[in-house]
Amino acid sequence: MAECSGQPILESVTPPAIGIDFGTTNSSIARVTSAGEVQLAEFPCNGRVTDAYRSLLYIEKTKSWTGPEGIEHYLAAENRGRLIQSLKSFLSSRTLLSTDVFGRRRSLEELHSRILRDLREKAEAQFGIKIGPVVVGRPVQFVGAETEADNQYAEGRLRESFRLAGYESVEFEMEPVAAAHYYQSTQDHDELILVGDFGGGTSDFSLIHAGRVLGNSGVGLAGDAFDAKIVRHLVSPALGAGSEMRSVGKVLPVPTWVYKKLERWHHLSFLRTNDVMNMLRSVKAQAFNPEQIEALIQLIEEDLGYRLHQAVQQAKVALSSQNTAEFCFSYGGIELRTTVKRAAFERWIAEELEQISTCVDKLLSMAGVDGKDIDMVFLTGGSSFIPAVRRIFEARFGSRIQTGNEFTSVARGLALKARAEAQESR
Repeated sequence: MAECSGQPILESVTPPAIGIDFGTTNSSIARVTSAGEVQLAEFPCNGRVTDAYRSLLYIEKTKSWTGPEGIEHYLAAENRGRLIQSLKSFLSSRTLLSTDVFGRRRSLEELHSRILRDLREKAEAQFGIKIGPVVVGRPVQFVGAETEADNQYAEGRLRESFRLAGYESVEFEMEPVAAAHYYQSTQDHDELILVGDFGGGTSDFSLIHAGRVLGNSGVGLAGDAFDAKIVRHLVSPALGAGSEMRSVGKVLPVPTWVYKKLERWHHLSFLRTNDVMNMLRSVKAQAFNPEQIEALIQLIEEDLGYRLHQAVQQAKVALSSQNTAEFCFSYGGIELRTTVKRAAFERWIAEELEQISTCVDKLLSMAGVDGKDIDMVFLTGGSSFIPAVRRIFEARFGSRIQTGNEFTSVARGLALKARAEAQESR
């Protein structure tokens, strides 16, 4: 790569094979080098580097940042702006088309594009190339999608987001299929593979044999849905959920809808409005436990969603390797500390586990494949570490389970897919 005055000059070469995994929680971008190796873009984060770019956006009145930079500015701000997480979960919504940000109406595609533009520019600077055509992962079933028309609508919005971010052209590939491309690149023989890809918003599955996709299936829940149950059982009760208030001479429950929003990372930032805050102050004045409502007000008013997300994640990760974990969320006047048992967590997520289990069985049935004929199960994504999730597959496939590069296998597979298509078109 040539340099001039300390600034990299992008090489004028044949468009490279680029794959982008734009995830609900984290994103990755990979390329295949001229030597045939897969290289992940890396990003500075807390004095080190990471290949997982947080899919979040932090906005102040005149500036905005994404990824690790967004987190740094959010944590350093005295008067916080607006932090938006899990934005991808809104893609299938036909009602939430835009939102007001500091008096300016911004479409969801525009907000997505802000993250995607930074991802592209940072990767271009590191790789020393101009990114042209890309292969992008998409879930089998977008969060909130009930029909295939909903999935196509969400994909269209995602395509428009990439266009606004300056991408030349975009081709989509199912995320579990991309993970299979990566897995197959590590093997020297053909296998009948079941791939399970667990992201922040979706759990997706594909059956693949000798490069041919036999079937796809997915469900719009994964890590964020598991997080929601931790918030529901550990956080919300300490913030007034289930408590009562006196209004017009009657004893009434504190409004529950706020706590339902609190459970979803992509909804949390939208609670920070004058109408919601005025309503909560009125509830506090009438509540039997006003200190709990005050803590809820502080959480929303000071936009502490990222800190809460980190506390939930730490407890969830700990429960993947031990039977008990300490949940701790401490900030300002909010002090939440409790012990949680893995058995309790697994009871909380039993409904989600059943949906995942049913989805796997449905895929095998649709494809006409017997579980005993599966040569290997490849699991990827953060929630694949959860013991209760792994047991779904252990019960059906025994020891025929592999994992590897759980957070980047989709991006790697997408880049390999891009290279294969480039070679075929020559």
